[in-house]
Amino acid sequence: MKSVFKTVLKFSFLIIISFNNSCNQDNSNNSKAVRVACVGDSITYGYGIQNRKNNSYPAQLGRISGNKYDVRNFGVSGSTMLRKGNKPYWNEKKFFQALKFNPNIVIIKLGTNDSKTVNWQYKRDYMTNYVEMVQKFQNLPAKPKIYICYPVPAYDNAWTISDKIIREEITPAIDLVAEKTSAQVIDLYQALSYKENMFPDKIHPNKKGASIIAQQISQAIH
Repeated sequence: MKSVFKTVLKFSFLIIISFNNSCNQDNSNNSKAVRVACVGDSITYGYGIQNRKNNSYPAQLGRISGNKYDVRNFGVSGSTMLRKGNKPYWNEKKFFQALKFNPNIVIIKLGTNDSKTVNWQYKRDYMTNYVEMVQKFQNLPAKPKIYICYPVPAYDNAWTISDKIIREEITPAIDLVAEKTSAQVIDLYQALSYKENMFPDKIHPNKKGASIIAQQISQAIH
């Protein structure tokens, strides 16, 4: 009886060791994954998309990228790049979480809410604030590669969002930010132009629109 008990105990011990080793191996693999931080507003968050946790652009980008990439969604609805905006991303918990994540790649998509009348009165600060944010990420220990996105088109002036300002003022400002910081521009405006049918409320893309965003970003970072 004692012999049987010892055998069972030994077998159980080996199973526990094997399980622990397996867990440690999984953690090791995860730690080696390329960390991707998706910084942005409601379009990054996935506002209006059914089952946004699985269908927002960061979630779809994660599936496209595979297990070698750890893609996180740090989107905050209504947020602005402008520090003087009505909801600065700078003050949001997600911003500090994104910094703590110490990403290898950062995707920044902020500008749609900056085009609102209440915010664009501070337009002179937009480029300066953008450069500051890019540099904030560039100075992290991981020294991440930064990608900055043109906002997608706005097919209505809901919430006083202005497609004209996005197209004629914000996208040129983003080009200048890229020149000053060596960040790479991703043109999401062109990618979603003439696709109003993918914007149920004329501002936020649906799952198909988010898929196009994910594909465009995937092509840039891979």
